[in-house]
This record gives sequence, structure tokens and C-alpha cells, in this order.
Amino acid sequence: MSGEIRPVIVGAGPAGIRAVEALAAAGLRPVLVDEARKGGGQIYRRQPDGFTRDARTLYGTEAAKAEALHRTIDSLAPAIDHRAETLVWNIEAGALDLLRDGRSSRLPYSHLILTTGATDRILPMPGWTLPGAYSLGAAQLALKYQGCGIGRRVAFIGTGPLLPLVASQYLKAGAEVAAVLDTARFADKVAALPGLLRGPAVLAKGLKLMAALKAGGVAARHGARPLRILGTDRVEGLVWHDGTREHRIDCDAVAFGYGLRSETQLADLAGCHFRFDALNRAWLPERDAAGRSSVAGVYLAGDGAGIAGADAAELAGERAALALLQDLGRPVDLTRAARIEAKLAAIGRFRQGLERAFPLPAGWAASAPDDLVVCRCEEVTAGTLRATAAGWGPPELNRLKALCRVGMGRCQGRMCGAAAAEILAAHRGVPVEAVGRLRGQAPVKPIPLTIEDEPEGAA
Repeated sequence: MSGEIRPVIVGAGPAGIRAVEALAAAGLRPVLVDEARKGGGQIYRRQPDGFTRDARTLYGTEAAKAEALHRTIDSLAPAIDHRAETLVWNIEAGALDLLRDGRSSRLPYSHLILTTGATDRILPMPGWTLPGAYSLGAAQLALKYQGCGIGRRVAFIGTGPLLPLVASQYLKAGAEVAAVLDTARFADKVAALPGLLRGPAVLAKGLKLMAALKAGGVAARHGARPLRILGTDRVEGLVWHDGTREHRIDCDAVAFGYGLRSETQLADLAGCHFRFDALNRAWLPERDAAGRSSVAGVYLAGDGAGIAGADAAELAGERAALALLQDLGRPVDLTRAARIEAKLAAIGRFRQGLERAFPLPAGWAASAPDDLVVCRCEEVTAGTLRATAAGWGPPELNRLKALCRVGMGRCQGRMCGAAAAEILAAHRGVPVEAVGRLRGQAPVKPIPLTIEDEPEGAA
């Protein structure tokens, strides 16, 4: 690839689409790699062929934004190299290891923009492995992508903006919403109001969602503490505590989650430096205001570099592309770049209020029972984590992983990593940042044991 300019973007969500748009407009032919069949990302995921639901039904108030992004990526087809339905499972020596249709290939790059998105942040509860228990994101995906719900009578519990959003989407789709139980207190919302007022449009949408739930007769509670999901062969109910007494809700499905966590494994494999971000309560790859990482030629944008939402992702994707062009010595509209950075800074200030409104439940780690399965892939319980920590004294998360296999399964710690870190930190009596983070390792997602290699750089 000597002397060749080959910018590669991983992720075809809002950030990735705006990045390839900016690069193509500058005369480059970027490569866009994504696991989905069509661009749009998780938030604007497109329905399968043959489905005819309109955009308003799929995306609600965000329909116009979704359709605009879809038109953009479709119109760019002749100007970019779009590798759809392709998994990036490793980054090494200036190249990506790809997997598509059971075939492996390597894709060298001159510059790399990672727009890897986010997944649910999970704090498990007893019964969460029962059929019928889903993360909030999975519940939304079933409704948005396949047009089906996770149950007929669904209880929603956790915290974060996704909680009322998904519950309202289920209500609108005709499902019975048994309850919406927010672990954040009403006092948290009141304390966060000054910060939330920095994003009046988003705040108004949130209030409208809550009003729709109330109008639909849905019981919404603050300060809820989940105790256990009931059932033998599948979900039959949910038990929660309001601070005074226990309550039981009969339901056949539960959707739960505590906000989102950034997908950072590929940034780790690319060699990026990480820092602890108190706002996201997570280790994130370092980047400057333009999206440059600590590794020359590697750029970060979207929720994979820090949770900020779809609007911020679009802006950050474009800004990262402009930074790439600047580093190539290409002409760039610096006024536009400065305007983007100012908008991102304003969104960042609003995010501070949002995180204040939806904090993680205090004391979760201390209250997790010993028989609670934390890592379902390897069946590691909270008691095993505590016993390992007490017996071996691991100072950080990767040592704990080596001793008891937490985070060694199919999800590579995506689902259990945050909970394991909270339990280890609580046991040691230290802040969660003191126990570090699970390091990214290849393959970042499961791949077949037998794969057919293609020539280097092949599609």
C-alpha cells in the first residue's frame, strides 16, 4: 500500500455516514466496513426487505433524520467502497482483519476512523438469564427491525433516556406496558434540571414521552430498586422495592438497562491510549476536539468514543473526516470545523445534566447476592468474584478475569465487564476507576474455527 491513501471507516451509523460523505466530497474513495446489510447504524437500522412499515412508525420523531442519512449513504454508493455484512475482528500492523461469508481477508489502511457505536450497560439481577428477559436495546431492536415485541405484557426497569423511549414505543405498537420503573430518584431529575435546560428540544421530547406513558395508563415510578425476575421456564413477573416495601408485577417479559457503554475494543487493538471518564463512568480512548486519537492516523467519532447521542455522532463523524483531510494537507473549511466543535461542546454540557438525571443505582454491587450470575457466558457468580478477590487479592480487572474467567466468553466482557468492575471495586473499597478495564483482545466477536483466507486486501 506504499504511498496509497486508503481511508477506512468502521461503522455505518450516523458518524460513519457523515465521515464517508465528507471524504468522498473531497475526492477520496473511502472504504466503509459494517456488519449490517445497509447503512444506518443501530439507531436508524433499516427493516428487512419485504417489510413496508413507514419511517414514522419505525423512527418516530427522528424519521426525517433517519431518512436523510439513508438517502446520503445510498447516494454515495458509486463514490465509496462499502463492505457490508463484514465483521472487523482484529486490527494489527496497519490493517484490519475482516470476516465475510466465512472468508477472512486483510484490509490495509492509511487512515482509520472508528465509529463503533455503543451497547447496553447491564447490571444483572436474579432471574435475568430467563427467557423473556432482554436488555432495553435488544427490546427496541426486536420492535424496530423485526416488527415484533419481546412479550405481550412487558415491564421496563433501569435508568437512562432509553427507558421511557422504548416503553413508549411498545405502548404505541400495541403492547401492554406493565410498568416503567426508573432506579433514578425524582430528586435526581430536579437536581439535573439546570443542565437539562441546555438542551430544551431534547428535554421537551423526554417530557412528551413521559406524558404519553401517563396518558396510556402506564404506572411510572422513580427510585425503584429491582430485586428479582420471577419465573421457571420463562419470565412470569418482576419484584421491586420502592424504599418502603416490595411490589410484584405480573408480566411475561422484562426489558432492563442502565444507559449505554461505548464499544472500545477496536480502539484498544489499534493502540489508542485510554483515560477514565467520570461522566460516562467508563474508560474511553483519548481524543482531541477534532477526533484525533493518540495514534497518528487513527480517529474516533460517535458513541464508540463517548456516549453523546445520534446528533453528536453525525457532527463528530464529519469533524473526524475534516481532521483527516487537514492531516493530509487538503483544504478544509476551518469555519465549519470550528462551528462543529462548538456544537459538540454544547451537547457535552447537556450530557452532564443528562448523566446527573440518570445515575447508576448506588450500592448495586454491595446488594448483589452471591448466587447472582454476573457473567452468563462462563457462569461466574458475584460470590465467585468476591471469593476470588478475597482469596487472591487481584488489584485489577484483567487479573480477576485470569483467575475466574469472568469476561472470557462470547461477549468478551461487553455484558459483564461493567458489573464485574463494580463488584471488584466495592470489595476492595476503592473507586471503580482504580480496578482498570478489560483489555480488548482479538477476535473481538466470535468467528468460525475454520475460515477460508482470501488474498490480502481482497473484498
